[in-house]
Amino acid sequence: MILPERRPDLLTASSFKTMVLGGTATFLAVSFILFPKDAYEASIRGLNMWWEVVFPSLLPFFIMSEFLISFGVVTFVGALFEPVMRPLFRVPGVGGFVWSMGMASGFPAGAKLTARLRKDKKITRIQAERLVSFSNASNPIFIFGAIAVGFFHNPALGFLLAVCHYGGNLFVGLAMRFYGTDEEKESKQTTPRFSLRHAFRLMHQERRKDTRPLGKMMGDAVSSAVTTLLMIGGFIILFSVLNRLLTVMHVSEMLAILITIILTILHIPNELSPALISGLFEITLGSQMASVAAGTSLYHQVLITSFILGFNGFSVQAQVASILAETDIRFKPFFFARVLHGFLAMVLAAFLFEPLYPNGTGRTATEVFAPVNTEHVNTFFISVYEWLTHFGGLVTLGGLLLFVLLKAGRALKETKSIM
Repeated sequence: MILPERRPDLLTASSFKTMVLGGTATFLAVSFILFPKDAYEASIRGLNMWWEVVFPSLLPFFIMSEFLISFGVVTFVGALFEPVMRPLFRVPGVGGFVWSMGMASGFPAGAKLTARLRKDKKITRIQAERLVSFSNASNPIFIFGAIAVGFFHNPALGFLLAVCHYGGNLFVGLAMRFYGTDEEKESKQTTPRFSLRHAFRLMHQERRKDTRPLGKMMGDAVSSAVTTLLMIGGFIILFSVLNRLLTVMHVSEMLAILITIILTILHIPNELSPALISGLFEITLGSQMASVAAGTSLYHQVLITSFILGFNGFSVQAQVASILAETDIRFKPFFFARVLHGFLAMVLAAFLFEPLYPNGTGRTATEVFAPVNTEHVNTFFISVYEWLTHFGGLVTLGGLLLFVLLKAGRALKETKSIM
């Protein structure tokens, strides 16, 4: 007896997901064909951003982080930070290293390091989901150099944006400590005391576990870093093109209707809705559009920019999702944390705008917070950003050539071993 062929149910969630994904891919392909010039210009813009700033600024941090993990320094730092990180954020002490590296190097360094710790089974899945939610942040070079100086032409604004961004990130970490309490089964252990001897012992044990020669270790670090950065560059270019096509096809205007309602409730001018929509996809373009929005005050521009920085944009979130996909870390907690970070940073900007920015009394952030010497901090990060825009391309080219040589050398060794 031949059974009749069962037809797929078009109403199931899986079938609906297939139709949505297939339709979206087809829509994008047709859009690229209809608007080739706009797609090309947007891809060049994304490529320049990756080539001049992203690659050269992240490459040293990625390579160095691999060395620090292999040499056991991360384990050493984790043992020292254990009495602080576990009570505050309910993550092991190694989270302190990930958090600091994430803020110093920028996204998605926090996700990459968290995924590495999870692969090495140094943290649980719940701890990894907590850690990745507050360890991804914009680096100071981008905040001070690109946004404050490049877009707003106002170096004093960098200190305000940095305080709101990193302050909001801190509050996200404190809030996410309550995440996963039902799923996690923690054994009641006393928090270890600060001990240099114990930390060094753990560092020595971790270093001895890695038996790779130094040359092999260096090659693996460069290959891993460049591979990740190539993936990041692809996402930057893709979302740069997608953002441009949505504008050309007037899809952004339809989204602006919903955004306008939200901005009206928050008493923010509707002229900032295009900047917010662009910022939801890509941070750089959204921040640039917010800085030049006509008919808006600097106060409202800072509010929107702070939200965009905290939300990270779908481009960065896609990069993080790709990195987390190699582990069992779920993406939903990270997305929730990004929304929370965006609103917290915006609230902090609303309260701290007058205290940290020049106001009617003529005081500046440098005068109010003279002990921290914010003027020299601004100058340092601005100089680094200007150096990257001039010589970053050479660093990228050198990194790619080194990557090709390493791959070619390994392929040659494998060929000789086979023969």
